[in-house]
Amino acid sequence: MQATSTVEKPPAPPESSSRTWRKAFNDIAAGTQQRQLWAHLGWQDIKQRYRRSVIGPLWITISMGMTVTALGILYSNLFGKNLGEHLPYLAVGFIMWGFISGCITDGTEVFIQNEGLMKQLPAPLSVHILRLVWRQTLLFAHNLVIYFVVLAIFLMPISWTVVMAIPAIVLMMASGAWVALLFGIVATRFRDIPPVVGSLMQLIFFMTPIVWDAEILEQKGGSMFIAKLNPLYHYIEILRDPLLGEDIVLTNWIVVGAITIVGWALALLVLRNYRARVTYWV
Repeated sequence: MQATSTVEKPPAPPESSSRTWRKAFNDIAAGTQQRQLWAHLGWQDIKQRYRRSVIGPLWITISMGMTVTALGILYSNLFGKNLGEHLPYLAVGFIMWGFISGCITDGTEVFIQNEGLMKQLPAPLSVHILRLVWRQTLLFAHNLVIYFVVLAIFLMPISWTVVMAIPAIVLMMASGAWVALLFGIVATRFRDIPPVVGSLMQLIFFMTPIVWDAEILEQKGGSMFIAKLNPLYHYIEILRDPLLGEDIVLTNWIVVGAITIVGWALALLVLRNYRARVTYWV
């Protein structure tokens, strides 16, 4: 009778866990250091969109300017507003909305659209996030020309509060980064997220005081508190107030700062847990 020999399986090698805060922060640090890569890719995105066009990226400013002018004339008459007051209000709101909606909608597909690049060129996930934010910032800078044109047409004075636009833009870019990072990872796993977010953004546009003034709510017997429940209201106001020479409202800055901190905490948590899986999900 032969003794049955049991073959013992070798112990599994210890797995180096990728779910560490160190690797999450290293990803962001490495992506930040590759500035030439994401800056070049972001600029190429804009050039590629207007390839073989005579005036190139200037179409960005022209299309936005036509939209702002048409809607400004329409809504200033609907609301009984002076065109010289409502058109600058609407112009800054539209410029801000272009950046915000771009970061959110494009952010949901930031990794999906870069599937080929991610598999051919190993790079930190943050490179693709910085590429998106840089592209949206360039578009924002193109559209900002409309603001100066409106100032010149209506001879609007520039107040000292315009300097507050600089930290407002920095906060705007920081929020765009965490939104793209968080939504990008989640949407890569659940592909229903991009169309859902796209539909919601169309609804949120009409609920955000961009073409309409929040003070209209009080004039119609309502309350501005309804508008302030919308987080995007505060993002738009922290830039619109200094650009239009209005008083700085501290509450808007506190809300935006709190959302930015909480948003980055969630984005870093998701990056820590699922950074290594994104490449397989795409």
